Amino acid sequence: MKSESVQSIVLGDVEVIRVTEWQGPFAPTRGLVPEAAAEVWKDNEEWLAPDHWDPDSDRVVGAVQSWVLRSGGRTVLIDTGVGNGRERPDSPHFHHWRGDFLDRLARAGVRPQDVDVVVNTHVHGDHVGWNTRDAEGAWVPTFPHAQYLIPAADDHHFGPENAYANGLREDDRLIYEDSVAPIHRAGQAVLWNDSYRIDQHLTLESAPGHTPGSSVLRLASGSDRAVFVGDLLHSPVQILHPSLSSCFCLDPAQAVSSRRRILERAADERELVIPAHFGGAGAVEVRREGDGFALDRWATSPMER
Repeated sequence: MKSESVQSIVLGDVEVIRVTEWQGPFAPTRGLVPEAAAEVWKDNEEWLAPDHWDPDSDRVVGAVQSWVLRSGGRTVLIDTGVGNGRERPDSPHFHHWRGDFLDRLARAGVRPQDVDVVVNTHVHGDHVGWNTRDAEGAWVPTFPHAQYLIPAADDHHFGPENAYANGLREDDRLIYEDSVAPIHRAGQAVLWNDSYRIDQHLTLESAPGHTPGSSVLRLASGSDRAVFVGDLLHSPVQILHPSLSSCFCLDPAQAVSSRRRILERAADERELVIPAHFGGAGAVEVRREGDGFALDRWATSPMER
């Protein structure tokens, strides 16, 4: 482990490095997961607190983080966080955010020019922000040599052809204009549907519901398996009760279907589940239990299984 904000694990022939941009309490439980009753949190307080829930404030504890994968001689970056200096009027916490993400990435041994592939699991502001950086008033790709893999369904939904997600939020237009459109202009965007094979170990698969193009990335190397599930999960309570969707899911019913399907496969194939926003240990193994799932074993710092 290089620092508190950088942790690593090796799965088969793939090194996985966790780089945290921000961590802490970030939303009321009923605000983030509206249908989760208070008893769901109270009954699991022993292990939810303090890493995943702050009982005193009744707020979910989570993180904004990225994952660096060294696979097949290339460097792959999964999700790019919030980014600095963004206009985000609908997201006060990250409006004009200033952080040290690139310094944290450097502590993981990764310079922007080293990144070969950027994966945006979906087009939300806390997953595409560092796609770009401010260069004397213009947004340019942060990772100059990378292909940016962007789900085609999200690119359409949040793009100008669909009036930036039907014009319901100003943030959606701003996110697309400062973090996605410059990638297209630079000729670095690769849009994909259904599935996309990155290399012999890594495959992207569509898992819609949270957004139209929400995706997961599956890792298979040797006997090790993992799935990076993006925002299919915001809290471990959604593993216990996969019928619970977050307030950010655009199609909650579809999100439930995708969540259950991905968790079923993870349980059956012993995939390590790696969500985008869990605080504390960032990954967990799951098993089937009744109509839902149970947490089997957490990855422990520094993400050793």
